[in-house]
Amino acid sequence: MENLTLSSLLERAASEFPTRRALSVSGKFDFTHDRLQQLVDHAASLLLASGVNPGDVVALTFPNTVEFVVLFLAVIRCRATAAPLNTAYTAEEFEFYLSDSESKLLITPKEGIQSAQAAASKLKIPHVTATLHDAESKLSISTSESESISDCSVVEVVNDPSDVVLFLHTSGTTSRPKGVPLTQLNLASSVRNIKSVYKLRESDSTVLVLPLFHVHGLIAGLLSSLAAGAAVTLPSAGRFSASTFWSDMLSYGATWYTAVPTIHQIIIDRHFSKPEPAYLKLRFIRSCSASLAPSVLSRLEEAFGTPVLEAYAMTEAAHLMATNPLPEDGGHKPGSVGKPVGQEMAVLNENGLRQPEGVHGEVCIRGPNVTKGYKNNPEANKTAFSFGWFHTGDIGFFDSDGYLHLVGRIKELINRGGEKISPIEIDSVLLSHSEIAQAVAFGVPDDKYGEEINCAVIPREGSNIEEAEVLEFCKKNVAAFKAPKKVFITDSLPKTATGKIQRRLVAQHFLAQISTAKVPKFGA
Repeated sequence: MENLTLSSLLERAASEFPTRRALSVSGKFDFTHDRLQQLVDHAASLLLASGVNPGDVVALTFPNTVEFVVLFLAVIRCRATAAPLNTAYTAEEFEFYLSDSESKLLITPKEGIQSAQAAASKLKIPHVTATLHDAESKLSISTSESESISDCSVVEVVNDPSDVVLFLHTSGTTSRPKGVPLTQLNLASSVRNIKSVYKLRESDSTVLVLPLFHVHGLIAGLLSSLAAGAAVTLPSAGRFSASTFWSDMLSYGATWYTAVPTIHQIIIDRHFSKPEPAYLKLRFIRSCSASLAPSVLSRLEEAFGTPVLEAYAMTEAAHLMATNPLPEDGGHKPGSVGKPVGQEMAVLNENGLRQPEGVHGEVCIRGPNVTKGYKNNPEANKTAFSFGWFHTGDIGFFDSDGYLHLVGRIKELINRGGEKISPIEIDSVLLSHSEIAQAVAFGVPDDKYGEEINCAVIPREGSNIEEAEVLEFCKKNVAAFKAPKKVFITDSLPKTATGKIQRRLVAQHFLAQISTAKVPKFGA
């Protein structure tokens, strides 16, 4: 296990299944595993020639495109670190992420990402673009002399299990987003776990509906498939499209797909309102990144005649921690996130003692897939790593069959359709408005996204600020998915006996005013 690397798993798959389809862009490109490996090695040579060194962080901000896939694999092949970033970020958000990751290079599509480029320019980080013109060409990078770098071969570059190859941020509840470094071993361990538990084979095929700047789409959807010798199709739009989803699934012979509950809800709603002429018989449907309501699970199973397997994952674990197994391996329990996969998992009390079945405690894990710690954040590491375990911040219990049930969350993250959003981050944006004196963001139950973002603000004295102005301000200062959908204008906020503001109390107070006070359902 110690010598395991993601790069070696991918190279082995390319060697075993060279002529099988590996990656497609719907209606545009089809690449075999051998061809993809050639593209990756060439792109890695370009990066080496461009001055990328082992350990350098390379920021990638792309839609779901073949360029992203090739570049991501090329960056890690060079022993550098890939830092995928959401194209929807504002310039201010890009500035934070680029700075915090200590990125040495920003790569975007040919048409550019203006907000990312503005941030890179401010930080004096070089920016290049990458393009794959057609199926027969090689990837070109804007500043590289592609014909004169044949001597910068990657053949002699040996990837090490300890190489940090992926750097992502996970939102914090009491601080800014925390940087999570993941190694070759972390990713390879998770990929092996996913391949094993879902029995992914070279005959499998999936359509990727999730962004590749998150571990769910990147590791569960893309990398695990490639390492199995299986095939992945990217929608032509570079993102999920309900109108093309089933036609892509049919065209490319998909056998499974993985998504967040929000996308499952969209797919099932479209099925009932505008059914397809025909549906594939899938091996399974997977759900992860937020709690899947049992009612949605049953509707999916009834509609498509296949098991729906809910899983539990987080960035710090290189994605997968637990999942409901395939029917032949024990089957699934609606409302449970299943059994641990490839790692130790325990439910501990506040003293670090294991709790018996049925007793609530904090879900904790340890294993080769788990990050060694947050970057430059000793306080967060002290909290997250204690008693020899990584503490997830989720409360749960094991039942008598060893299935994990999540019942709450210690952390206050807002889980909007699988996007984990820090309320502290939204608070700081609200408080940057000159007419807002106090602000508290919080999650509220939402049928579509699981949780949605609301906030309560106390205007400064003499201000007549209204909800519409606050909403517009937020839209200009944070990515759209982070922007609050409702603002409560108030002259006071509920506090604890010690004078502290607690988000849960604030949420309950304002939800009660509109007669929808419910306890949000928490999940992976």
